[in-house]
Amino acid sequence: MSSGIEILPVRRARSREGREFIALPFSLYAGNRCWVPWFSADLRQLIDRRHPFFEHSGGEFLLARRQGRPCGRIAVLENRRYNEAHGIRSAHFYFFDAANDREVASALFTAAFDWARARGLDQVIGPLGIGGTSGGGILVEGFDARAAMTMMAYNHAYYRELVEAAGFTKLLDLNSFYLDADTFRLPDKVRSIAEKVLARGSFKVLEFSSRRPLKAIAGKVGKVYNSALGDHVETYSLSDREVRKVTQDLMTVADPTLIKVLTYNDEVVGFLFGFPDLSEAIRRARGRLNPITILDLLREYKRTDWLIANGAGILPKYQRLGGNALLYYELERTAKQGGRFRHVDLTQIAETTGLMLKDVETLGGRVYKVHRLYTRSL
Repeated sequence: MSSGIEILPVRRARSREGREFIALPFSLYAGNRCWVPWFSADLRQLIDRRHPFFEHSGGEFLLARRQGRPCGRIAVLENRRYNEAHGIRSAHFYFFDAANDREVASALFTAAFDWARARGLDQVIGPLGIGGTSGGGILVEGFDARAAMTMMAYNHAYYRELVEAAGFTKLLDLNSFYLDADTFRLPDKVRSIAEKVLARGSFKVLEFSSRRPLKAIAGKVGKVYNSALGDHVETYSLSDREVRKVTQDLMTVADPTLIKVLTYNDEVVGFLFGFPDLSEAIRRARGRLNPITILDLLREYKRTDWLIANGAGILPKYQRLGGNALLYYELERTAKQGGRFRHVDLTQIAETTGLMLKDVETLGGRVYKVHRLYTRSL
């Protein structure tokens, strides 16, 4: 290209292009305490197409170089399960990172558009991730707030301008709420409903003290996730292998006592996922997993006073039976568990879920991060 920008496919994680793809954000976010890197091993698995996502869908990883130096990256994906569920022909983009340079961003998006058109796709949506735990959207508000581990992206403020300059328009906003664990208290009406629901005996809350019983029930929770959330704009229905992969990944950061499963007449109907926020230790690890960084992660379990609530759902037919109240009741119990946490990050509630947004505001939550999903026709 005349500007000296070349776009290269990244086919192998251990290639020069693969190493540069993984390393690029470390230079873009040098000194930024809000950005949290992915573990390099997880990225290598994706680039080498060893993630179960690639058993049903396809994608390409692209690296931009200017005069031989890496300056941008993007992944473009065809999520066939997503398209089938929504009845559309879309591509998704993810892992978009670049310097504040419209030429670089334009070259990356043009290559992504070309890839999508060649497969008969007629729109691009993003950022949308892989596997159900990586969150979505470009951060458009809350640049002084740290990312929620690798479950939610952080980016520079200028990313919005680069994406919109490439022809994207807003599709949906995802709101993350902050709750003060010391002052967070359920309204008396909600508490009363939840306690009456429990007293009737049909609803029960399963609690866990170890990972083994949690793993045993993961498949049933995965089916509820797919039924309750799989058709949302920002999610898709996970395959059985993806559910197992998500379970495996989450068990590495999960404290079983912070995860609750709701049953109705002994059938799994809902869930609440809470995680100790290990972001600081992950940031210090700089993408590496070794005995030293693993020890630091284990220490962060005891140090952190932040709880991340990333994942709450209940089958629709049980919401009006008191299930929603019970979820909020368990959220309060989890937040106050042992006086361990002072802060709660309730992540990415879609602006289209008006009832839940109103409920969280009633609980005292305030929006402190907004991620925006974008769309563009081809």
